[in-house]
Amino acid sequence: MNSRVLSTGFLLTLGLLNACQSNKPTAGTTVPAAMTPVWQSEAYTLYRDRVVQGPHEARALSANELVSNYQSPVNEFQSPRVEFKFSLNGKDNEMAPGLNHLLIAVPRPGGGAIETPPIVFGQRYEDTTPASATTYLTPNTPVKIRLDLRPVLAAFKKQGYYTTFKGDKLYQQDFKHVYIAGGTEPLSWDFDNLANKPELEMKDPDGNGIYEVTLTLNQPAAAKTTAQQWKQSINTDDFPQYSSEYPLADALYNLALEEARRAVEPDSTFRTGKEWAGVWTRDISYSIILAQATLQPKSAMKSLMRKVSPEGRIIQDTGTGGAYPVSTDRIVWAAAAWEIYNVTGDDAWLRKVYPIIKKSLADDRQNAYDPTTGLVRGESSFLDWREQTYPRWMQPVDIYQSENLGTNALHYQANVVLAQMAAKLGEPGVAAQHKRQAEAIKFAMNEHLWQPEKGYYGQFLYGRTALTLSPKAEALGEALSVLYGVAEGERAQEVVAKTPTVPFGIPCIYPQIPGIPAYHNNAVWPFVQSFWALAGAKAGNDQSVTESMAAIYRPAALFLTNKENYVASNGDFAGTQINSSNMLWSLSGSLGLVYKVLFGMQWQPERLVFRPFVPQAFQGKRRLTNLAYRRAVLDIEMEGFGNEISSITMDGQPLANAAIPASLSGRHAVRIVLSSKVPQAAGVNRVANAFSPETPVAKLYLGYSTFLEWDSIKGAGNYKVLKNGVLIATVDESNYPEEGRSLTLGSAPFATYQVIAVDAAGTESFASEPLEIEAAAKTQMQLETVAPKAALAYKGFSGQGFVEISKSKNKSLTIPVTVAEAGLYALDFRYANGNGPINTNNKCAIRTLRRDKELLGTVVLPQRGVEEWSNWGFSNPVLVRLEKGTHPLTLAFEPANENMNGEVNQAMLDYLRVRRVE
Repeated sequence: MNSRVLSTGFLLTLGLLNACQSNKPTAGTTVPAAMTPVWQSEAYTLYRDRVVQGPHEARALSANELVSNYQSPVNEFQSPRVEFKFSLNGKDNEMAPGLNHLLIAVPRPGGGAIETPPIVFGQRYEDTTPASATTYLTPNTPVKIRLDLRPVLAAFKKQGYYTTFKGDKLYQQDFKHVYIAGGTEPLSWDFDNLANKPELEMKDPDGNGIYEVTLTLNQPAAAKTTAQQWKQSINTDDFPQYSSEYPLADALYNLALEEARRAVEPDSTFRTGKEWAGVWTRDISYSIILAQATLQPKSAMKSLMRKVSPEGRIIQDTGTGGAYPVSTDRIVWAAAAWEIYNVTGDDAWLRKVYPIIKKSLADDRQNAYDPTTGLVRGESSFLDWREQTYPRWMQPVDIYQSENLGTNALHYQANVVLAQMAAKLGEPGVAAQHKRQAEAIKFAMNEHLWQPEKGYYGQFLYGRTALTLSPKAEALGEALSVLYGVAEGERAQEVVAKTPTVPFGIPCIYPQIPGIPAYHNNAVWPFVQSFWALAGAKAGNDQSVTESMAAIYRPAALFLTNKENYVASNGDFAGTQINSSNMLWSLSGSLGLVYKVLFGMQWQPERLVFRPFVPQAFQGKRRLTNLAYRRAVLDIEMEGFGNEISSITMDGQPLANAAIPASLSGRHAVRIVLSSKVPQAAGVNRVANAFSPETPVAKLYLGYSTFLEWDSIKGAGNYKVLKNGVLIATVDESNYPEEGRSLTLGSAPFATYQVIAVDAAGTESFASEPLEIEAAAKTQMQLETVAPKAALAYKGFSGQGFVEISKSKNKSLTIPVTVAEAGLYALDFRYANGNGPINTNNKCAIRTLRRDKELLGTVVLPQRGVEEWSNWGFSNPVLVRLEKGTHPLTLAFEPANENMNGEVNQAMLDYLRVRRVE
């Protein structure tokens, strides 16, 4: 069936034919409720029983059956323009960002094969084969792509290494694989995961240095599709039952219930999604907070305990640079554990989880809490695919150094939770300590991340020796800041009203990053949309909550499953890099709309409180029956709209404070009547989906005069130049008719410079990679002078050798550091860690730097590539004030430095670099 045309048979199945052909109502007639839109935008329209998006329609035939004719536009017209790059060892190391090879995959004259000439690595190839705008990629098109790697192999032979366009050295012994990356399936721009796609590895069959790969493009068998009908097939009568005057919402609730049951494995732990096996800390935690503590508390408990190490610490799942502490959002586990306690009142559970949270936060405080800003370091929560939310220049160690909105909101809440747990368990000193810590994080978030000119928080602080704020909005962080009370009162209302949303929902970040395919970038994630709905309800924003409900109902109805994500630009599930059906946190978010938004249930240690929020667009009667609350079962009826309760009764008697006491037992009837008053008017900031300019690549020239230079960025109107994170100049694009832009710099003992491109709308790019003018007061302390050098045949080190550190070798190093004058110094280590790739695994090496007993900071040594032990880079800089003279510093493995592997905590250290920065 052509996806652009609804067949008569399908329209009859939906019951839409008469509606589509009916005449426009005349004046004085009443429009049936089913024909009146509940909500609509330029992208789609939501009705009580269906959703319509262009030619695509989905309808609830009953509370237990849905039908949809949705087909992904990805499968319709594919361009024959195939952009690609080559990759050594699965890294983006052939050409600068924005430079790609181009193949026009159209039939050749005479029926010849589509084949490239041998393309020299690093030299851009552009196919000039003509193709009109209406020429599309033929299904099952075979192409052969050839690569001339001889210049790289010659460099290996001549000097033992090849220097990439970035200036990095790839040593011959570290050279493992050659891949092709690109944007047309089966190609992928996900460099970090090319190793998991053997079909994209290039081979040299005859050993002459010419590598090749044959691919089949536009394979119909690989087309991404969804079902056209859902009919409930699993009994969910034991779960809370929901009904309303909105058939589509009722059916989607039952779809979510069925998928929630499917999401439980035989061992009773949660499965993350249909395509995602296993228990993942953040996924289950967010799901538990949204709904699963209420719906399936036993599975929630078991799943959380599955994510605890033998030493009693919360597990950070495999991730960037080897996981913890590059990623630190594992602490969301604490909020999930507290939610379970509030729902169940299980004191044994409270006593079990309390020491786990306490120990994990103690480790985090040593490893990740920044005493300078008061914020917590680590990757954006759940946004764990480097270039999807960070500039390409940022390595895992830079991501560790960043201080993100959402992750800080989680740490704020975790400290609040631990304080409340400690108070209940009779530890007032611990309670006071963590209450103070929570307030310190809250203050720092509002001090360093708030953007008064925008009315919402910035994405993260980032940089190296000096940090700057990315002004992008980060949806989950904005939502959690409101939900947990980091933003209060008018500020909370402002966040909800002014954070940008697009026609299909609230994107993970805004604006989007150019040249990066949709996944976290240019995508909406339904579970995030659910948290945004909770934030909107807390802020009293009727319009925001309405839009969130529509943005959650639309994809679930059209796709007939709770997908993990969809493209922000067009609302499609098939355009993102990875997706899954039956996603635990997405279905939990759908259920959470009922439990936590519409009925406004807030579980507290001693009671269940009702704080309903029913948008005017969803007004009417609704019921939630068979809701288990501790020893009681509740049947709840509610009518009206708004967020003010006109009356609330239990078993016909007024219910004081709209709260069910935890001591209640038996079955009871609750009736709520809302005032049907719209909350105080508040808008939303719905905008067109937009992309920021490309990130500039700057160069620093030192000589008689020092100047900064960068190439023109498409669409940029001007450029901001930062010195040590502070704006020092604005350069107008029109002043430079030629390609290069430059700025003459003054003298400075130490300074770091960055460039930001700004377009005509004022949208900023990421800041360029920091470039440093180093001080004369710079020293390198060769570490083989303080410990035995390693007898390993790795290359690329300086001096006479390098030192191996592990849990058994050189667990503590004493390093004498001598400085000629007092000042603020940046201390970092040149190191290698070949224990895993840069995007996953769990073998990040961690050490503590001290001066006597004084904690100076944590030194983080992330993975840099599988078995790439000659791949050297620098750790995070630790800023230390040193007086003139010699200071014995200690770099040691301490108990808090346990990584998530538990056994391998290893790196090679070349030297300690000491630079005076102030």
